[in-house]
Amino acid sequence: MKEKLCKKDYAFIGSMLFGMLFGAGNLIFPVHLGQEAGSAVWWATAGFLISAIGLPFLAIIAMGISESKSVYHLASRVGHHFAMTFTLLLYLAIGPFFAIPRLATTSYQIGIAPFVPEAQSSLFLAIYSLFFFIVAWFLAKNPTKLLSYIGKILNPIFLVVLGALLIQVVLNPIGSVSDAPVQAAYQSNPVFTGILEGYNTLDALAMAAFGIIVISTIRGLGVTQPTQVAKDTIKSGAISVLLMGVLYCLLAYAGTTSLGKFAISENGGIALAQIAQHYLGTAGSLLLALIIFFGCLKTAVGLLTAVSEAFSEMFPSVAYKTFLAAATIFPAIFANVGLTNIIVYSIPVLMFLYPLTIVLVLLALADKLFKSKRSVYRWTIYFTIVAALIDALKSSPDFLKLSGFGQAAIHLGEKYLPFFDIGMGWVLPACIGLIIGVLLSQREV
Repeated sequence: MKEKLCKKDYAFIGSMLFGMLFGAGNLIFPVHLGQEAGSAVWWATAGFLISAIGLPFLAIIAMGISESKSVYHLASRVGHHFAMTFTLLLYLAIGPFFAIPRLATTSYQIGIAPFVPEAQSSLFLAIYSLFFFIVAWFLAKNPTKLLSYIGKILNPIFLVVLGALLIQVVLNPIGSVSDAPVQAAYQSNPVFTGILEGYNTLDALAMAAFGIIVISTIRGLGVTQPTQVAKDTIKSGAISVLLMGVLYCLLAYAGTTSLGKFAISENGGIALAQIAQHYLGTAGSLLLALIIFFGCLKTAVGLLTAVSEAFSEMFPSVAYKTFLAAATIFPAIFANVGLTNIIVYSIPVLMFLYPLTIVLVLLALADKLFKSKRSVYRWTIYFTIVAALIDALKSSPDFLKLSGFGQAAIHLGEKYLPFFDIGMGWVLPACIGLIIGVLLSQREV
């Protein structure tokens, strides 16, 4: 038994958490943001950091101080049906439907595709996906080894390889930040646009899930007193988000300075490949392949473990290994639809889930102020759900957005919801729901 963790333990757990979080999206989205934001990159990056590391850090603090045993346990403060639905949607989003297949597709597109004839790309993607997920499945079979695999082996390799490229970017920038053009999306509200771009990393959603793994790891190291577990969770999380923040700034800078030679790419993956090729030639492409492979593999292992453990706890009659097999097979199939399609269909889901996650985390942090009254959770979440659905419709593919229902809902959002134009239409409804919930809670014992 330990009273608290030592500095070495904090470093390893922080490394493990960083390793699980920092994957495909964390590499490609800040680079793309840097290209589009141009000279406004630092304002845009500030917004990106709010949602990409600020919200995840709040999430792990909430998981720690609320002593929640799982995402379901935290969400159950609203009610059983909401908790089941929210937990399933969250884990499917960060698991087999979007985040996990994106890991294989991104690592293939950036690291392997440049060396493959375009006519044979689909075949090689299928072969690569199979290889990628076999390795990830093997590492995730034994979740008790997660700290060693990710914190002590995969993550240090990833950081060394990525650092080698970013040092070149800082020492010999391709272009100037001050001369980089600003695209339309970042001209009026670069901070808010950066916040929405940070949603794409999925980190606030993933942190709620990974927080449980961190807490379990801390307890496995001998710390069992709830208050100390919470403190150690927060300290370990701080190491992770600080490291992520530094890398986000460097990657955004790399994207902006790359405009000195390259046009804005379709996505950050292509831009990152061009940057590596510029600095290191063919060796740069090989280096980037290693960066992406290790970065995506370690996150895939963490996600497969988190999803499989969560589902085995929700449905105890089914074994962990069965869920792990399913969580591995489905992404191996979905990865072959292509990175662009995965991103397009994930955005509306994120626009729905993120407001609910943010509100749930904030309520957990303020829980003692209203003494865990269920009505506060329920009314705040119910009002948020309505607005989040409208935000999701606004970001949906055309067949939903341009439907009669979609257009009517979007019109209501534009007319009655402040901040709807910047993707924050849920803020006022959440506040109204909170006020109603607090007032009604006065009747609860």
